[in-house]
Amino acid sequence: MDTNTARLESKKNPLIYLILVVLSLLFLAVEMITHVEFFLHLAAIPLEVLLAIFIVERMLDKWEFRQKHRQMMHMKSYMFRSELRRLFILNFDALRSPLITMEEIRAASLDDLKKMRKAAESIRYKSTDSMEPVIHEYVKVQDVWRQMLDWAVRFNFEGTVEDMSYILNFISDVKMFYEFHPDMTFVREGLKQERMAARTQKVLNDGIQKFLDYAIDLKKNAPDVFEELLTDYVLHSGKAS
Repeated sequence: MDTNTARLESKKNPLIYLILVVLSLLFLAVEMITHVEFFLHLAAIPLEVLLAIFIVERMLDKWEFRQKHRQMMHMKSYMFRSELRRLFILNFDALRSPLITMEEIRAASLDDLKKMRKAAESIRYKSTDSMEPVIHEYVKVQDVWRQMLDWAVRFNFEGTVEDMSYILNFISDVKMFYEFHPDMTFVREGLKQERMAARTQKVLNDGIQKFLDYAIDLKKNAPDVFEELLTDYVLHSGKAS
């Protein structure tokens, strides 16, 4: 167990709360028996300490969340600029609606990015065939999703854990399809199954939406990283297809 884990466990230890409450109740009981007002003041001290601990812990929780969020942001920046860059470029290139380019994202204001994100609630692709390279790329970067799942578990980001688990289960389904049907095209044969079609649409749509969410996050909190990331994407947009 590292020092950070030990500190967190001690901070969350309910025994401290129990001891303080018991002390307060004990002083209250003594005051009721003796009618000495001094014990009433003593009973208030553990409660005041308990309140102070609660306030400090909430502050620490917020600080730790911001630290973890900042670390995750930089880790995602690295992944987005390396292993995942081709995936996101292919996914945006395959869109029919909304039609969004990397150049438009880079030049967008924060309000424009939010409008793009809202438009991305309803996504249509140029064709099922245009989705095939995107699906292949998801499978190709399977190790990246596993790594991001590990990070999310370590940082206790439950939403990201669910997202990564869903993607990895989808990838397993795609790989199994190709294992049993090596000569078939996934989007033409595999998507005939309603369940698989829905899962595919969700994974690809989520990819667009999560990228825009991340772009908004960077634009607000790390504009320099936003500019570097999107400049890199614009530079490589014509090379991914």
